[in-house]
Amino acid sequence: MLQLLQPRYTKAYHQFRNENRPFFTPFEGLKDDASFTLASHQAAVQQSVEEADLDKAYGFGIFLRASGTLIGTIRLSMISRGVFQNAYLGYSMAEKYNGHGFMTEAVNLCQNVAFGALKLHRVQANVMPRNLASQRVLEKNGFTREGYSRNYLKINGKWEDHINFAILAEDYQK
Repeated sequence: MLQLLQPRYTKAYHQFRNENRPFFTPFEGLKDDASFTLASHQAAVQQSVEEADLDKAYGFGIFLRASGTLIGTIRLSMISRGVFQNAYLGYSMAEKYNGHGFMTEAVNLCQNVAFGALKLHRVQANVMPRNLASQRVLEKNGFTREGYSRNYLKINGKWEDHINFAILAEDYQK
């Protein structure tokens, strides 16, 4: 189940980020210890709320229906309106729940929001070539490989190539 990140989820978000820090490190920009404090996570959640209010980005928590446990995050960011109507998709799943189909379901739910309520035309995602699981998640959700960007993002201190994926509203099937 997806829920917009709200201040009431700060402690769960803090726990999620800290418990999975070693698992996320190879896929994220460098972060120092200050990035993993409760105050830092509180600021991140508050920023997510403010960006949603401004229609710039929407950050969601992925929660287990039965227990309400936060197991992942998914985000539509860098929303561009006007002639583009585009957003970038990013996500992370707790190591413990990785590989069980939760992210595939979450991406589909996020597409419902993107192409439904937000009325976007296009959603893009960029994935490192070695992240085969993430590529499968996108492909299962109808994303198409559109290109390859060399040294696209600095991940864990190193410039990394990325495969570019996208899906258009007319290609999305609920």
